[in-house]
Amino acid sequence: MGMLADRFRAFSTNRWLVFVAAMWLQSMAGIGYLFGAISPVLKAALGYNQRQLAALGIAKDLGDCVGFLAGTLSAMLPAWAMLLIGALQNFLGYGWLWLIVTKQAPPLPLSMMCVLIFVGTNGETYFNTTSLVTCIQNFPKSRGPTVGILKGFAGLSSAILTQLFAVMHTPDHATLIFMVAVGPSLVAIGLMFVIRPVGGHRQVRSSDKNSFMFIYTICMLLASYLVGVMLVQDFLEVSDNVAISLTVFLFILLILPIAIPVALTFSLKTEYPSPYEEALLSEALKGEASTSHETEDQPELILSEMEEEKPKDIDSLSPSERRRRIADLQTRLVQAAARGGVRVRKGPHRGENFTLMQALVKADFWLIWLSLLLGSGSGLTVIDNLGQMSQAAGFKDAHNFVSLTSIWNFLGRVGGGYFSEIIVRERKYPRHIALALAQILMAAGHFLFAMAWPGTMYMGTFLVGLGYGAHWAIVPAAVSELFGVKHFGAMYNFLTVANPTGSLIFSGLIASSFYDYEAERQAQSSASSSPQFLQGMGLLANGPLKCEGAVCFFVSSLIMSAFCVVGAGLSLVIVYRTKRVYSHLYRTVR
Repeated sequence: MGMLADRFRAFSTNRWLVFVAAMWLQSMAGIGYLFGAISPVLKAALGYNQRQLAALGIAKDLGDCVGFLAGTLSAMLPAWAMLLIGALQNFLGYGWLWLIVTKQAPPLPLSMMCVLIFVGTNGETYFNTTSLVTCIQNFPKSRGPTVGILKGFAGLSSAILTQLFAVMHTPDHATLIFMVAVGPSLVAIGLMFVIRPVGGHRQVRSSDKNSFMFIYTICMLLASYLVGVMLVQDFLEVSDNVAISLTVFLFILLILPIAIPVALTFSLKTEYPSPYEEALLSEALKGEASTSHETEDQPELILSEMEEEKPKDIDSLSPSERRRRIADLQTRLVQAAARGGVRVRKGPHRGENFTLMQALVKADFWLIWLSLLLGSGSGLTVIDNLGQMSQAAGFKDAHNFVSLTSIWNFLGRVGGGYFSEIIVRERKYPRHIALALAQILMAAGHFLFAMAWPGTMYMGTFLVGLGYGAHWAIVPAAVSELFGVKHFGAMYNFLTVANPTGSLIFSGLIASSFYDYEAERQAQSSASSSPQFLQGMGLLANGPLKCEGAVCFFVSSLIMSAFCVVGAGLSLVIVYRTKRVYSHLYRTVR
C-alpha cells in the first residue's frame, strides 16, 4: 500500500503529467484565433463596417498579446493563481459579449466593446505565460519541442472548438461565442493545481526522446484527423451519431498523451539519471538560475570573461586537465582585474540571464522583435480577416478556412520547434534560419491571396498558417537561449506586443482602408445601377458594407508579401549576429 501511495505521489509530480496538462490547457487557450469565425456574427449583430470590425480585432490582438501584467505576476504568484485570473477574465469578457450579441444585454459603444474583447482575450496571456514558463523550467534542455508543441496546441484550439460547434448543429452562430467564454475557463480551473514547476530537470530519462516522438506522432494524427473530418463534413451529409463519434475520437487523441506519465510512473522498472548525469544537470541548472543582480559580483563577471579567453582547443582535453586549465585561467584573470589590467564588462553576455531592461538595450532583441512584427503581424491580419476574405472570394462559410488555418498554424508550431531544434542541436546554427524560411513561405502565401487564382484560398491559408505558426515556436525558444530563462515571462510578453502592433499596421490601417474603399465604390456603382438591389443586399450607408472580388485584398496582400521578405532579411541578419553564440552554447552542451 505504501508503494502504491509513493507511485501516485510520483505521478502527481511527474513533469510529463504537467506537460500533458499544459497541452490540454493550450488546446482551449487559443481563443483569439476564432475571431475570423465570430467576426461575421459581430458585424451583422452590431451593424459595424470593416473599419469598426478591425478596431475590435485590434483590441482582441492587444488582449491576446499584451501580457506585461501576466509576465510580472508570473514571478510573484503561484501557477494556480495565474490560471484563476485568466479564467475569470476570459469568462467575464466573452460572457458579456455573448449577452450583447444575443440581445440579453444592451449594446455598448465601440470603445467599451473593445474593452470587453480585450479583457476576455487577455485571459489567454495568463494561460500561455503559465504553461510556457512552467514547462521550460521543467524541460530546460528541450526548449524547441516544448515551446513548439505547447504553442501548437494553442493554434489548434480554434479547430477543436469549431468541431464541437459543428456537432451541436445549431443555426445560432452566437453559440460559438458562448463556448469561447465557458470552455477555456472550465479547463483552466480544472487544471490549475496540476500545472506547476516540479523540478523537472531532475527527471531526465533516456526515454525522453521517445516520449517526444510519441507526442509528435499524436500531433500528426490530430492534424490529419481534423483535416479529414472537415472534408467529410463539407462534402457529405453526416448523421448526428457519426458526428458525435468523430468528436469522441478527437477527444481520445487529445487524452492519449497521458499514457507517457502513466507508463513512466507505474512501470515496473523506474529509470533515474546516473550520478554523472545528475552532476551535469545540477551544473546546468546552476547556470540557468543565475540572476541579473549576480552579474554585479566580481567572480561571476570573471567567469563571463573567462568564456571569451578560453583557448579554442580546451574542450578536447581530458576532464582533469580541462578543470586545471580553467582554474588557472580564472586565477590569472582575477589577478589581472585587481591590477586593472583587464577591463571586466558589466552586464550579462548573450546566453546568460538578462532582465527585460537589459535585453531592451540589445540590438539583437529589437531585431527579433521587428522581424516578429513583420511576419506574425501580417499572418494575424489574414487570420482576423478570413471571414471577409472568404466572402470576397465567393465562399459562403468562413468556418472551414478558420479551421484549416488553425490546423496549419498547429503544424507550423510543432514543425518549427522540431526542425529548429535539429538545426541548433546537430548543426549548432541559430534557430532564425528556420524563421527566415517560414517568412518566405508567408510571402508566397500573401502573393497568392493577391492573385486570387482558383484554389489560392486553400494554398494561401496553408502557407500563411504554416509560416505564422513557426514564429511562435522559434522566437520564444531563441529568446530563452540568447537572454536566459530567469525573466523569460517578462521578455516573452514584451515580444508578443509585436503581434497587435503588426495587426494595427496591416489590418487596422492598410487592409481595412482598402477594403472599405472598394466596398464603398462597389456600393455606389450598385446604387447608380439598381437602388433596389443595393437595399436588398443591405449595402446601405448606415449599414455594413461588403466588398466582393479579388480587388478587396489585392493591394494589402502585396504589401504584406513584401514586408515578409523584409522580415526574412532581418532574420538572416540575426543568424549572422548570433552564429558564434549558438556555436558556443551547443558546443558546450555537447
